[in-house]
Amino acid sequence: MNNTFLIFLFIAITAYSGYSLRLLTLSGSVAAFLIGLAVSLGFGLKGLLILGFFFASSSFWSKYKRQNKAKIEERHEKGSRRDWQQVAANGGTAALFSLLYYFSPHTIWIVGFSISIAAANSDTWASEIGSLSKRPPFFIRSWKRISAGTSGAVSLLGTIAAIIGAFLIAFLSFYFFPLTIMDAAVILLFGFLGNVIDTVFGAFLQAVYKCRNCGTEVEATTHCGRQTKLQRGLVFMNNDFVNYLSGFLAALLGILFIWIK
Repeated sequence: MNNTFLIFLFIAITAYSGYSLRLLTLSGSVAAFLIGLAVSLGFGLKGLLILGFFFASSSFWSKYKRQNKAKIEERHEKGSRRDWQQVAANGGTAALFSLLYYFSPHTIWIVGFSISIAAANSDTWASEIGSLSKRPPFFIRSWKRISAGTSGAVSLLGTIAAIIGAFLIAFLSFYFFPLTIMDAAVILLFGFLGNVIDTVFGAFLQAVYKCRNCGTEVEATTHCGRQTKLQRGLVFMNNDFVNYLSGFLAALLGILFIWIK
């Protein structure tokens, strides 16, 4: 068997495992397979390992002490199983840069690829680990304490987790690809910046709804079996779009930084 078939088999098994382990929905598994193919086309097994580390570690933290996060999940639009929109939001930009690298091999696309994953990893680690903080986070719109899991909230634990999440992707990228220390530093910096952008968008632009029954603020368009009412933010700015946009902008800013320095 040649390497191409082995990589194809690896992607298929990984996508199916995500579905069978209830980490992905069926649509999420299909999306993961397609994104895996795109990443393998540009960066081969090395790119898949970095993407796989993000998926595996994020899934682990999503499941870790899940019983403590039950109330948080009730307010979110979706549960811990990722559908195609969530997979695309976190891996779509990485797939784009992989294809760009395939047609035009340049280090800049490796950096963009790595930043997008670092941003996704940073944000996911911040959300999943930060929600376990013993003290309620601060909401950046008012800098007052607010319930854990609220979009736009920050905590010390979540911030530390975000930095570590971005650092690990930067380290893996430096290890696997022919990058300089400066490239790795840019991946770390702008990967973490992606989490910051996500937090700002979450606080000021993301759609937040109010339950007509219990009065709880949620991200879902339905709650308690009824349609919710838009409280603030833009209707199209759901969590998936915020995740995609923050990762894309972080990667774009990182690329521009390297070009102009």
